[in-house]
Amino acid sequence: MYIDFHTHAFHEKIAERAMERLVSVFPCDVQTDGTVSSLKKALAEDGIDKAVMLPIATKPTQQTVINDFSAEQNSPDFICFGSVHPAASDCLDELDRIKSLGLKGVKFHPDYQGFYIEDERLLPVLERCEQLGLIAVFHSGYDPLSPDDHHCRPRPAAELARRFPRLRLVLAHLGGMYRFDEVEEYLVGIENVWLDTAFLGGNIAAEQLTRIIRAHGANKILLASDMPWQRTSVVISLINSLGLTEEEKEWIFHRSAEELLGI
Repeated sequence: MYIDFHTHAFHEKIAERAMERLVSVFPCDVQTDGTVSSLKKALAEDGIDKAVMLPIATKPTQQTVINDFSAEQNSPDFICFGSVHPAASDCLDELDRIKSLGLKGVKFHPDYQGFYIEDERLLPVLERCEQLGLIAVFHSGYDPLSPDDHHCRPRPAAELARRFPRLRLVLAHLGGMYRFDEVEEYLVGIENVWLDTAFLGGNIAAEQLTRIIRAHGANKILLASDMPWQRTSVVISLINSLGLTEEEKEWIFHRSAEELLGI
């Protein structure tokens, strides 16, 4: 069984425009056209049983529409998170609404939302996530939007995790894309931190990936692709190439996600 914990799709009315903008920032061969139907087709082709869709409110005014869309798409096999913008005056109320909509977590993208992981505005937001039991997912490390200015880095992310010990914190891209030495130094072993494998295919040495998995624990590693930017099958092949035990792979491929999501 496979659960992809990190995918993206947009409402079909804006999917084409959204993909054009994103590809202008990161020119690459995309794997879907940005719609939910295209994403589900690609996931089915790769043999993925369940997936988590992570929306991003890049403006404070987008919260309500995005979360309504997520609620409409949410299902046992297509688990949708919500999103809030820390600059929104009603973001705490929106977190309450996300919980009431039955969404299990919230996605933050500091680069696209214009804040740093150290931003004081984030503290009441994460405190409310902790109180509500909402999972908080952060893009971490490099992003082509701001390649030389990483808005979520491993050391301050570790400090934040320790500040909110009951918050379930997922750090995408193994805790910090292209900052993997810092991940080993600061994040590995923190109990309330999960690391996902989004877009790791071709972007990390096998030896370091294996070392991080075993030091942090396979039960805190989540299979993730970052679709439409990379196919889940690419990441599955990477994990299968590492020489992990069957139990370790079982945790990464689905058990970690099942435990975290409560499914």
